Amino acid sequence: MKIHIRIKNFISRHLSPTRIFVLSFAAVILTGGILLWFPFSAAKGPLAFVDALFTSTSAVCVTGLVVIDTGKDLSVVGQVITMLLIQVGGLGIITFSTVFFVLMGRGISFKGREIVQSTFLHTPRRDFLVIAKSVILFTFITESIGALLLFIRFFQDFPFNRALYQAIYHAISAFNNAGFSLFSDNLMGYQGDLIVNLTIMGLIVHGGIGFIVQYEVLSWFRGIQQRVSVHTKIVLITTALLIISGALLFYLFERNHILRGTPILTNLLTCLFQSVTPRTAGFNTVDIGALMNPTILLMILLMFIGASPGSTGGGVKTTSAALLGLLIWNRIKGNEEVNVFNRTIPREIIGRTISIIFASAFSVAIIWSVLLIAGGGSPPVEESRRFFVEYLFDTVSAFGTVGLSMGITPKLNDLQKYALILMMFAGRVGPLTLAFSLSRGTGKRGLTYAEEGVMVG
Repeated sequence: MKIHIRIKNFISRHLSPTRIFVLSFAAVILTGGILLWFPFSAAKGPLAFVDALFTSTSAVCVTGLVVIDTGKDLSVVGQVITMLLIQVGGLGIITFSTVFFVLMGRGISFKGREIVQSTFLHTPRRDFLVIAKSVILFTFITESIGALLLFIRFFQDFPFNRALYQAIYHAISAFNNAGFSLFSDNLMGYQGDLIVNLTIMGLIVHGGIGFIVQYEVLSWFRGIQQRVSVHTKIVLITTALLIISGALLFYLFERNHILRGTPILTNLLTCLFQSVTPRTAGFNTVDIGALMNPTILLMILLMFIGASPGSTGGGVKTTSAALLGLLIWNRIKGNEEVNVFNRTIPREIIGRTISIIFASAFSVAIIWSVLLIAGGGSPPVEESRRFFVEYLFDTVSAFGTVGLSMGITPKLNDLQKYALILMMFAGRVGPLTLAFSLSRGTGKRGLTYAEEGVMVG
């Protein structure tokens, strides 16, 4: 009894909600890595530990970057393990634990409440447990519908059991924005398929807009909620603008290249799919390595922005990109505050947004530099330039938990793989969250001195 009290006191004193959030992901990643390392998870031979850990990190952080062929190198057991890791990583182990304890009639601690609210909600709400239950329920309903639609299409190409398994796996992977596929060419074989493209895109968007947005929109449609929050409006508008502008720019850049000679419907699906998938999904219906340089730059920007807060995706989030744009627009108009939809965004949130964007860019720069330095050797100039772009693309992909690759990931050495593992982890939990979890916060406010101006701009 005394030992139990001591452990509880230790946790209360040293483990803040931020640290619990980070450690829960780290624990699941390590457990998944060990399970994938065991011989029963491999189809041909035991995986190297770094490859098992990389695959586990990619699954839990719902990234999709792979150093192995998931459909060929993993056994059915290994594939099921990755599917479970994707599901747990997408929703979060704390969410599952909270809902489980509530359903069992047990209480929830203040820290657990704080973690769940910070994961899914933009402001604290009394009905957060109702929302947490709705998240789980909505997830399984959406994934089931997606699996059914994919099964209808896959049943034309595979036997019943195989088609059902493929449908379930890809539905879970798509909704959680993971990008894991059991096909060696990802979804390139279904480039012009209407059912597969629309289903996968629908699952990606639903999983990436954030659970609180889903909850508010459904409540508004049912008449339970009279108006949606500013957060939801910003997410929906920004998501729509990114998808539409991304598709138009993709067509503009690739119309005389990778889209040349393809039917109109295939062109439309390809452009939309490649605009949606950089939003932390990682599926692809074209060869990413064959795209034009302007298209690569476009996809890097989309991957860096990523999905929306409280979702299964990563990146700096759509709201951060929107608030940065609103900040610039309001400054141009001479407004000291950031105003949108007849509301003023608190300065604290604006400051946090700027910090997140710069911390994220700095993290990407550090890991990108490590990949370049750890590459070793002195390749020809043209090859060095290609690596320069490919390493940047995969680093941003890892940070945004996207999973798209120009083909360089399987060729990385162990040091480069560990660097990307850290990038995927930081991208999922957030660079600032990771830094706060490692710091020794005393809870004291910083000192304030006399102000003095500095020239900028």
